[in-house]
Amino acid sequence: MPAAPERDPHIVVENLTMAFGTFVIQHDLNFTINKGDIFIIMGGSGCGKSTLLRHLVGLQAPAAGRVLYSGESLWDAEQDRREAILRKTGVTYQGGGLWSSMTLAENVALPLEQYTSLGSAEVADLAALNLSLVGLAGFEDYYPSQISGGMQKRAGLARAMALSPEVLLFDEPSAGLDPISSRLLDDLILELRDSLGATVVMVTHELASIFAVGDNGIFLDAESKSQIAVGDPRHLLSESSDPKVQRFLRRGEAAKELGSAP
Repeated sequence: MPAAPERDPHIVVENLTMAFGTFVIQHDLNFTINKGDIFIIMGGSGCGKSTLLRHLVGLQAPAAGRVLYSGESLWDAEQDRREAILRKTGVTYQGGGLWSSMTLAENVALPLEQYTSLGSAEVADLAALNLSLVGLAGFEDYYPSQISGGMQKRAGLARAMALSPEVLLFDEPSAGLDPISSRLLDDLILELRDSLGATVVMVTHELASIFAVGDNGIFLDAESKSQIAVGDPRHLLSESSDPKVQRFLRRGEAAKELGSAP
């Protein structure tokens, strides 16, 4: 059987240290996110998963190290160039991050109005198209408070897609969703990755999502303040000898055993 073709690196993190003042969150992180990956940032509470995402999307500068996008150092670039790099990314937040005073169409249209020279009719058409891609056709004039939590997350994804990004980043996309809505969101993320050819980075602790969509990832440890595993989550489950990784990835098995106990 021929070996799978190697993919090009899209995001490379080199010797990254994250800190608030003198308090170090994680140090010496090194990993590569290849083009087309669905890359999972894993670890227990307080290990720095969301903080790492903030470093990747330009919201927090590293204490040391580099973040490279297609070989270009994000934090060494001039401000204008950094903004141009980040314009190729789309981000969704835990609560969807929608403006409550705007309709779904207005929320999705906002980045198009800010960063393109498209006319109002073209913006409206693209906003409607992106909402239809996430299953929200017909909801353009609804406000976030009028739709469910799962629909809000899909609307947030539609806005993240508005500028046709090369990278989509998610912070706990399934948080607060029931299992069915969570699985539907996972399926949507897979479909969009395949149709758009985007690279996906996800912070999540949901095992179902990790194994359903992840094909690469990193495990952060709060105690050692470092990465203790890198790779496909399914391979880590079967091959990692680190007890912390095994406890994290086998939580569902422990829950089943407790549930079946007399």
